Amino acid sequence: MAGNETDQTLTNRQGQPIVDNQNIKTVTNRGPSTLENYDFLEKISHFDRERIPERVVHGRGAGAHGIFQSYGKVGDEPISNYTRAKVFTNTDVETPVFVRFSTVTHGTHSPESLRDPRGFAVKFYTEDGNWDLVGNNLKIFFIRDAMKFPDLIHAFKPDPVTNTQDPARIFDFISNTPEATHMITFLFSPWGIPANYRQMQGSGVNTYKWVNSEGKGVLVKYHWEPLQGIKNLTQEVAEKIQAEDFNHATVDLYQAIEEGNYPEWELYVQIIEDHDHPELDFDPLDDTKLWYKDKFPWHKVGKMTLNRNPKNYFAEVEQAAFGTGVLVDGLEFSDDKMLQGRTFSYSDTQRHRVGANYLQLPINAPKKRVATNQRDGQMTYYVDTPPSHNPHINYEPSVEGLKEAKRNGKPHEPEVSGRVVKEPIDRPNNFGQAGETYNRLSDWEKDELIKNLVAGISQADERVQTQMIHNLSEADSDYGRRVKEGIESFKKRGAMKPSAVEEAQQLSEPSSPY
Repeated sequence: MAGNETDQTLTNRQGQPIVDNQNIKTVTNRGPSTLENYDFLEKISHFDRERIPERVVHGRGAGAHGIFQSYGKVGDEPISNYTRAKVFTNTDVETPVFVRFSTVTHGTHSPESLRDPRGFAVKFYTEDGNWDLVGNNLKIFFIRDAMKFPDLIHAFKPDPVTNTQDPARIFDFISNTPEATHMITFLFSPWGIPANYRQMQGSGVNTYKWVNSEGKGVLVKYHWEPLQGIKNLTQEVAEKIQAEDFNHATVDLYQAIEEGNYPEWELYVQIIEDHDHPELDFDPLDDTKLWYKDKFPWHKVGKMTLNRNPKNYFAEVEQAAFGTGVLVDGLEFSDDKMLQGRTFSYSDTQRHRVGANYLQLPINAPKKRVATNQRDGQMTYYVDTPPSHNPHINYEPSVEGLKEAKRNGKPHEPEVSGRVVKEPIDRPNNFGQAGETYNRLSDWEKDELIKNLVAGISQADERVQTQMIHNLSEADSDYGRRVKEGIESFKKRGAMKPSAVEEAQQLSEPSSPY
């Protein structure tokens, strides 16, 4: 330490003690200021750069640390019959995890009571390296092909001219995307607004593979079930909460952990053979479809407990970077077209948003040895080499350089053949499960769904309304009829009700200038 320094002394980034943090250097105490204000320039220039680009999606989020414990079983069978991933087969280890919950469409400081899918991303710091299980609270998605993802998000994001989110744009896209009928049946029901993060489900959404030591693969879907129970909000209650606290879900998660009321989820998997399953009326790789429990049982395989809050939100939650391609040995991709597209997009956006060396940040770095030949790039924090490594060698193969690891088990080598085409899948069945989901909702959930859809669709072009009614009727005749009647009634009521813009004018109070 310097002579005028203690453990509590403020310094600049160069380590120099700061003796005046209240005043910039000026000519007389009134100014003007001088250019050589180094401490001020360092402080303000860093402040100007305090924010990294906001996530294009999943901007608003909260996170926590915890552990995952595998049960080592699939039903009565050893889990090693299906996967050789040590995160599941080694039941003697508690795997550290970091979880980030989020809303999908809205920005960093948007209310947490808005209707939106919720992100549910888990980073497992396993003994084989990191594994990211990136999903949502809802178990399906709007689209089945990654080509449409930018269009989907553009439709749900604010209008590029007015900068306001517009139901007319949303339902214009949805009405012309029939496979989205199932997802909006969930999204506009109470399932579209979870009460908080602790009491919502999670899902991998995509179909993945498990691979055992013999190299045999099976298709799997992941489901997180909260031991706190599941709670959702009506639109009316959500608006009341938003008026009182637009951070309620973040506060709920933080306070629960601080009080020792650690939230827990059990992880379930569904497992089916790896082929196209022609006996089904849909393709099992289609993300707009559920695998129903009565045909594809859920198997409980482990439990996750969140027991520690972040020490710094930005360093841990905002800079946390996930990717669907981050898999360990024994876990692999399926041919799911959405998964294939996400796998490029997620890691690509992290390199843009956080930087080429985002995996060197503590929140993203594995909790095990790292040794690569990757070098340099913006904000290189350290060099990925072990102490015994020759620093002159940053390539492979080499006599002295890093060597390839021995293979664990037989490689999974699925056979692939066919023409390379740009075509939709053979069994779209766009409306069947949407109707099934509608009929599985309770009466109050149906009422809420109809009310919310009517409020949104009524703001769209009449051609969009007609197409939406057609799509919903294809799902279930009662579903379409109720929305049609609701739109007709809404139009009559809407002519008499002032808009929020009009109310702001009519109900505001004048003030004198000062």
